[in-house]
Amino acid sequence: MDAEILIPISLFAAIFGIVYLYFSTRNKERLALIEKGADASIFMIGKKSSSFGRFFILNLSLLLMGIGLGVFLALLLDTYTAMDEDGIYPACIFFMGGLGLFAGFNLTKKLDTE
Repeated sequence: MDAEILIPISLFAAIFGIVYLYFSTRNKERLALIEKGADASIFMIGKKSSSFGRFFILNLSLLLMGIGLGVFLALLLDTYTAMDEDGIYPACIFFMGGLGLFAGFNLTKKLDTE
């Protein structure tokens, strides 16, 4: 076999082995604790509430919408004005992306107080 094919195969095999050992060991430890009569709530220590995912999705979506709106605004300004295209695209993208993050911050702050 060629060495070019052995390297990726061995890399994926090593990653699979590490992940498999991690999860199987964790499962065995948890089963042993449950057999001894430990409460299952000890496995939830350090878990954050599921609201983090909602806040992350909200901020990410507003950031991406701001970037898209920035590209669209820069295209309009480039087409209908005599502004320099090298400066208007990054300026509009960063400005609108920042506005999206600011809106996301305010919305998550409002959702967090509810």
